[in-house]
Amino acid sequence: MEIDALRDAIKNRRIEWQRHSLERMLERDISRSVVLEVVMNGEIIEDYPEDQPFPSALFLGRIGQRPIHVVVSYDSANQILFIITAYEPQLKHFKPGFKVRRKR
Repeated sequence: MEIDALRDAIKNRRIEWQRHSLERMLERDISRSVVLEVVMNGEIIEDYPEDQPFPSALFLGRIGQRPIHVVVSYDSANQILFIITAYEPQLKHFKPGFKVRRKR
């Protein structure tokens, strides 16, 4: 996934917040500004080019010492970024650094 296109969508305010993401963000005390900060300054740690209806990616960013994961998808035809979900990763699911999933 082309990270510059995702960031351009944010700069141009071409963002769609999925209802699920807003509900989970509220439960998890993660603001919209935090999510946008992660996408603008974080890194893609997993890429899902075959996801439907649009390719998606998992970002990792840090707000202070707090790691945050954000899942986005991108409609390249319409240049719209969809925010799918955001959460604070847990060590039981990710190795230290929160970039690599633990094997089950």
